[in-house]
Amino acid sequence: MGIEEKLPSGVLLTTVEGVAGYMRKASFWPATFGLACCAIEMMTSGGPRYDLSRFGMEVFRASPRQADLMIVAGRVSQKMAPVLRQIYDQMAEPKYVLAMGVCASSGGMFNNYAIVQGVDHVVPVDMYLPGCPPRPEMLIDAILKLHKQVQTSKLGSNRRDQIEALETEALNALPTSEMKGLLR
Repeated sequence: MGIEEKLPSGVLLTTVEGVAGYMRKASFWPATFGLACCAIEMMTSGGPRYDLSRFGMEVFRASPRQADLMIVAGRVSQKMAPVLRQIYDQMAEPKYVLAMGVCASSGGMFNNYAIVQGVDHVVPVDMYLPGCPPRPEMLIDAILKLHKQVQTSKLGSNRRDQIEALETEALNALPTSEMKGLLR
């Protein structure tokens, strides 16, 4: 006979991390950081047709101190990189970054000295969204995947341990050049 059978109907058992994760995922406040054509698709996803407010993202915040999700939409120039980093540093913890479009993810077709070849050289990225430009449906799908990631994240010292484990796993991973697969 478990504890579930002794409790009255309507009582829910969970953890603090579970409740905090649920609340965090349901209240993303994105920062506006549209740099190129991807920004038009990002604005479209906030409009009435796609309606990001269904996911608790009614307003794109102009102040980084009120935002916890930065959607980097478009190419980042070398001159814009320090500004991007400053805005990221001003955001409150926990903060998440979504690289929207191939230009933000890897520099795209702009392989030159003026464009940063991937925003992950400037800020840590939690989710990559490919496409040129990605459709609003793709952005919503990436946000929902980020919701799952946020809901299962740990709190406090458990979070630090989780981050250390993920970094160690990434450092010990097999380099791409040594991977065997369909392309090799």
